[in-house]
Amino acid sequence: MTNVLAYLRGPWAIAVYTWREGMRKKTLVGFLILSLLVIFGSNFITAFLFESGGSEGPTSDVDTKLIKDICITAIAIFGILITIFISASVVPTEVENKVIYTVLSKPVRRFQYLLGKFVGVQLIVLLNLCLMGILFFFALYFKERVWPTLLLWSLLVTYFEFLIVSAFTFAISCTASSAVLPTISGLFIYITGYLSEYLKDTAERAGQTTQVLDALIGKIAYGLYLVLPNLKAFSRVEKQIVYAQPNDPVQAELIPQLILLSVVYCFAGYVLAYWIFRRREL
Repeated sequence: MTNVLAYLRGPWAIAVYTWREGMRKKTLVGFLILSLLVIFGSNFITAFLFESGGSEGPTSDVDTKLIKDICITAIAIFGILITIFISASVVPTEVENKVIYTVLSKPVRRFQYLLGKFVGVQLIVLLNLCLMGILFFFALYFKERVWPTLLLWSLLVTYFEFLIVSAFTFAISCTASSAVLPTISGLFIYITGYLSEYLKDTAERAGQTTQVLDALIGKIAYGLYLVLPNLKAFSRVEKQIVYAQPNDPVQAELIPQLILLSVVYCFAGYVLAYWIFRRREL
């Protein structure tokens, strides 16, 4: 047990250092401030619409739904931008600044270094998601006067959605000395994850034809559908939870499956990152 703790002490120190350095990045702070302003302003936006509408204005239910729509969209957009930006930049920045050579010259293995970096990224993502979630939590409370405890489940699912994108963006960043390519790749992974269900539709349509080329395309599409993460399933569950009545019991039986799927993809992404990083000459 002592040996294990000693082995993990190095990665944890790197994780804390990554977290501190990441929270100082101006781009990340800018994304966070913008997201908090949008979430904080959702109550004022709906209040303005209600007042300007007079007796014809939106009802309380519509008002609350608008707040939820604004906050969910803000968390999704700014949350994934923060996730991709920080996942894509932690390793390339240290390669560019040559800090990585100093770290690896110490008794720290590459596995420990990558583990520390990845954990540090997750600490940053979790902190930013929690800050946005807390503001969303209070925005709903001030509107409904009921503690929206279901929102905690929604934030949990959201984090595991971000974890998949973070893991593969992090893996791609291990091949680059600049954050530009990993950032673009992370956005591509996120968009592709939301379009994966169309691959299944393509495969089903191709299965109804006798053309050899169409059948081949259908098989390729179905193979990609099985391999690529289906991020739309995460979004669907998040919205089901958020739009449920306050403090209703959680009905989303898919949550454990989505968490398990996210952990599997995360492990695959980290293994890929280590495999790439181990072969890289530094």
